[in-house]
Amino acid sequence: MNDSPPILEARGLTRRFGDLTAVDNLSLSVGRGEIYGLVGPDGAGKSTALRMLAGILTITGGEAQVAGCGLPGNETGVKNHIAYMSQRFGLYPDLTVAENVDFYADLYGAPRKGRQERVDELLDFSNMRPFRKRQAGKLSGGMKQKLQLVCALIHTPEVLLLDEPTNGVDPVSRRDFWRILYRLLGQGVAILVTTAYLDEAERCSRVGLLNQGRLLAEGTPGEIRRSMGTDILAVRTPRAWEASRILRRGLAGARSVDVFGDTLHVVGDDPEALGQEASRLLADQGITPDSLRSISPTLEDVFIHTLDTSRGPGAADPPESAGEPLPASSETAEEPRSASPAALPGPWSVEVQDLSRRFGDFTAVDRVSFTVPPGEIFGFLGPNGAGKSTTIRMLCGLLPPSSGTGRVAGFDLSVDPEGVKRSIGYMSQRFSLYEDLTVAENIRFYGGIYGLSGRRMEERQAWAVAMAGLDGREDDLTSLLAGGWKQRLALACAILHEPPIVFLDEPTSGVDPLSRRRFWDIIHGMAGAGVTVFVTTHYMEEAEYCHRVALIYQGRIIALDTPRRLKTTLTEETILDVRCPRPQDVLDQVAALAGVSDAALFGAGLHVRVNDPETARDRIRDVLRQHGFEDCPMQAILPSMEDVFVSMIESEDRRGGLLAGKGA
Repeated sequence: MNDSPPILEARGLTRRFGDLTAVDNLSLSVGRGEIYGLVGPDGAGKSTALRMLAGILTITGGEAQVAGCGLPGNETGVKNHIAYMSQRFGLYPDLTVAENVDFYADLYGAPRKGRQERVDELLDFSNMRPFRKRQAGKLSGGMKQKLQLVCALIHTPEVLLLDEPTNGVDPVSRRDFWRILYRLLGQGVAILVTTAYLDEAERCSRVGLLNQGRLLAEGTPGEIRRSMGTDILAVRTPRAWEASRILRRGLAGARSVDVFGDTLHVVGDDPEALGQEASRLLADQGITPDSLRSISPTLEDVFIHTLDTSRGPGAADPPESAGEPLPASSETAEEPRSASPAALPGPWSVEVQDLSRRFGDFTAVDRVSFTVPPGEIFGFLGPNGAGKSTTIRMLCGLLPPSSGTGRVAGFDLSVDPEGVKRSIGYMSQRFSLYEDLTVAENIRFYGGIYGLSGRRMEERQAWAVAMAGLDGREDDLTSLLAGGWKQRLALACAILHEPPIVFLDEPTSGVDPLSRRRFWDIIHGMAGAGVTVFVTTHYMEEAEYCHRVALIYQGRIIALDTPRRLKTTLTEETILDVRCPRPQDVLDQVAALAGVSDAALFGAGLHVRVNDPETARDRIRDVLRQHGFEDCPMQAILPSMEDVFVSMIESEDRRGGLLAGKGA
């Protein structure tokens, strides 16, 4: 923490809703030029804490000082010194992007002089400039989130409160957003941010881990990582999900086995002994890991380790019948099928040829072609506004194609969209649940839509409640459920009728790491039973869990293959993982070095893409020394899916993609 007095300070902050204590005796402080990350599982009290500090929600107990204004009592004064971005969109759907930004600029009293330059800077960073004249209500979910970021940052406040600001935002935009935050820190702004991305928490000055309204741990990211007290075993394999199942069942001495992309993190007292036993167990099942090594824990490791033993009611894992991980075959994992549609075995669950969708002069989806066989988890990635949701809506029979052909579950999209709808499950970006209904009422409502009744309805309702982890909460209002529980309930309602194909549009957006892992257990269980799962996500580690991945940009598919093969496309360059204090301080200088094609924040360090690693290491070390950073670890690593995503988008831009006239 810096030495300046805190500009935001909470002392014993408490909020009760009837018998429920949402925030329990919370104390924290944030100084000028400091960013404090508040992390925790769904329902931990993070949003409630921010709403009290913003003067929006009445404080039940304790007190706070925000920019010299006392709470409770001076809520109006607080609002004059802060900017607050909530999880719920605060946009006006009938106003254009430019009109929304101008409205918030007037609301915050931003001066007219220099305003347009500020607006242009924010619209450029968010890639929203091409959409200045589009109504906010016609933007995709991710684009609405980015517009709200722009509106929150239109003036420079003393205190910035951000409630999970990058949920639903693609990796390129997330990186750009954090550059903006670091510039604000340089101007002395105090930032309190809640986030579901633990790599973002690594970038904070200090972090607080909140659970059931109480602060369990607090400190710098390094202090919290060291609190785990042991290294962990990292097992890298393209068959990570299958390997996790094997090790969870057979690896004695392992306290936990968690999947992080294509790597397992195994926690135990003796990583070396665990590695030897893990190698033997995996070899017995025909799996040879790419690597086994001891590594320092990440913040996400600490998060999972701390919370895994203190789950609240309803947060338990789904029963094995609902979430048994997929036993991946060697065909799908070690020797994946070709990305060429002609080479894939039929029949297809999804078959698309030159599918397009135009809105006036705007081409949202531009002649996409692919096929998906039964039982495959097919990942659909792309920046906000790339055409992902539009494609899914066409495949679900909700939006007619402008041209091209497609068949889903054997039904022609143009001829029989109703047949498609009867044969699929669909979970949209926005919760499709009715929040004023109880858990049981939502399940019965959707069961009725799908024609379920009598004993069959009772059986499926019992299954849905168990899968969502909501036993004993059937009579709770859906609006009172935390995000992770809502997500699983929404999925249960979408697949009550046991469809052969399921479309999931960003199903884990904003959900904490524990809930995301449980959700993917369910997805793998469905795929193992032969269900085809078509999923979009902005969590790049989740792309590793798919059998194949398509990357769509400006309405066109620019890559389609297995995660393993896509990552080999970056082997012409080397990625250096650089770990140093305050990586944001050196980012621009490192990016400008000769021989560096790209540098980006990545967790608590930098990923630097270079042609000549030895020469680049010396130049990077010189920059680090100029900032007083000595002996910083630096090693060549295999690319991550985020590296692949960013590299391919930038390559398209360099080829003139942004000038092609289609949306970003």
